[in-house]
Amino acid sequence: MNRIAAIVAGLLVALMLLSSMLFVVDQRQFAAVYALGEIKEVVTEPGLKFKLPPPFQNVVLLDRRVQTLDSPESRPIFTAEKKSLVIDWLIKWRITEPRQFIRNNGADIRNVENRLSPVVQAAFNEEVTKRTVLGVLATEREKVMNDVRARLADEAKQFGIEIVDVRIKRVDFASGITESVYRRMDSERKRVAAEARSTGTAEGEKIKADADRQREIIVAEAYRDAQKVMGEGDAKATALYAEAFGRDPNFAQFYRSLEAYRASFRNKSDVMVLDPSSDFFKAMRGSSGASAGK
Repeated sequence: MNRIAAIVAGLLVALMLLSSMLFVVDQRQFAAVYALGEIKEVVTEPGLKFKLPPPFQNVVLLDRRVQTLDSPESRPIFTAEKKSLVIDWLIKWRITEPRQFIRNNGADIRNVENRLSPVVQAAFNEEVTKRTVLGVLATEREKVMNDVRARLADEAKQFGIEIVDVRIKRVDFASGITESVYRRMDSERKRVAAEARSTGTAEGEKIKADADRQREIIVAEAYRDAQKVMGEGDAKATALYAEAFGRDPNFAQFYRSLEAYRASFRNKSDVMVLDPSSDFFKAMRGSSGASAGK
């Protein structure tokens, strides 16, 4: 019984020893084999690998995939025009020299990112200060990214990495300049709006003046035509009156008397003091009055 237990214990120890001597390298990883604190070997091929058991040898795995580093903070950068810009950037990088990477940064990726961020920011400062705002925003944006990448190429070798790509995510003015730009844009929009309103008012007055002119012309022409029609009517009426009065002089005298009465007694409040025997009332007296007058 004791012998069986010893055999089982020995097998367990052998398995534990064997498991400590085996390790798996994924295709997405590098494996650095340490021997007494020094890098003994760097395994780049995936598969099942062997090493000495601890503490003689230890393994550190590194991610060989492309990593992304975003700008940790937005610091203003002055352009050639002394305009302050805030640039958000990102870089893509990967480990190419595991030994160099571990010597300079250890096995923690965060260490290299903390050291790399100021280097990238300095490269952007160098490139942006040589260009105008328009160049950074549009015309030379691609060149800025390529030049920063070229600047970082030599620096990256010291870290044991390769810079795969450099991108500008956002370019904006600093907060104080942004407010100034917004105020200038607001003033410009107000000026354009005032100019449009002024132009519209001038056009409105022009249209109104033209309408008034046309109205005056139409009214004048209508008045002219009306006067012409009235003149023709008066002429016909006068001809008819003349013809009628010529046929009967007594009727003409009687009609003129009625017109005189109508004009004299137009209002109820009118008062006239006349002699009843005067010729003015001759038509009212009739034939008897006419005889008496004779």
